Amino acid sequence: MIKRRLFIAINLPEEVKRKLIDYQGKWMDFEPHSINWVIKPNLHITMVFIGYVTDDEMYEICQTLKEIAKRHEPFFINLERIILGPPNTTPRMFWVEGEESQKLADLQGDLSDTIQQRTGYKYKAFRPHITLARFKYEIAKSLPKVDEPFKYQIPVESIELMQSNLKRTGPVYAVLESMELGG
Repeated sequence: MIKRRLFIAINLPEEVKRKLIDYQGKWMDFEPHSINWVIKPNLHITMVFIGYVTDDEMYEICQTLKEIAKRHEPFFINLERIILGPPNTTPRMFWVEGEESQKLADLQGDLSDTIQQRTGYKYKAFRPHITLARFKYEIAKSLPKVDEPFKYQIPVESIELMQSNLKRTGPVYAVLESMELGG
């Protein structure tokens, strides 16, 4: 039986993706074999990781996500800064940190509670962020402090059910279905 590796995401406007790729260019030569940069099409905010599911389970998840999306109106997320994350631990990523938002927290809570009921998976505290790169703990020791402003407001008008195909060159993400908020 074939299973798909799924997650729920908020995709970003092209303008924001371009600015993030420009930022990555500043660091591309630093430890080029040790830092795995996220490619432009893969830049997003993960709301909930679902894991491996069958096609029947995917269909049920899509139906559930449509209902959840109807319960939430569109809103904006304010991006704040680029840092090494996660904070308060040994960093292992370059990421863009988003400002906390009640509307975002409500949407993410609704999504994670619903998926948790289905899977039994316990979710960690949610930190809105966009991963720009991943690296090993050892690399964190050689990186200078990173804390740069990245002030953008992005509209959240939909949530996407995404499939992650793991390849040797890195993951490739595909939108399986997009659900408009308030729809």
